[in-house]
Amino acid sequence: MGTMRLMIMTAAVLLTLAPAASAGDAAKGQKVFNKCKACHEVATDRNKVGPTLKGMFGRTSGTIEGFAYSDDMKAKAIVWSAETLKPYLADPKAVVPAGRMSFAGLKKEDELEDVIAYLMEATK
Repeated sequence: MGTMRLMIMTAAVLLTLAPAASAGDAAKGQKVFNKCKACHEVATDRNKVGPTLKGMFGRTSGTIEGFAYSDDMKAKAIVWSAETLKPYLADPKAVVPAGRMSFAGLKKEDELEDVIAYLMEATK
C-alpha cells in the first residue's frame, strides 16, 4: 500500500474517532492564541513565519505547499487532531526535536484545552 494512501486512510480513521469538541473554552483559547498569532494565521491561507493553521485538523504535518518545513516535521507525518496537537503544543521540541518552531510550549492544562477548542472552531 502506498504511503500517501496509508496516510489518507489513517486520517480518515482518526477523524471518525476524534471527539466532536475539545473540553476547553474557545473564547479563553482565543486569548491564549495571542501567543501564536504573530507567526500563524487561522482563517486565511496566508503563511507567516509559521504555516497557516486554516484547515489543520485532519491534515498531515509538513504538507502545505510553498511552506519551508523542517525535514523532521515532514518526516513525522503527524495527522493533526486534538490528541496529536496537545503534546505538540505542550512541548514542540519533544515531539519534533529538529523542528523550526521556537515556541517553548504551553505548560498549563487549561490553556492547552482552551487553545485547542479555539483552533477547532477558528481553523475550519
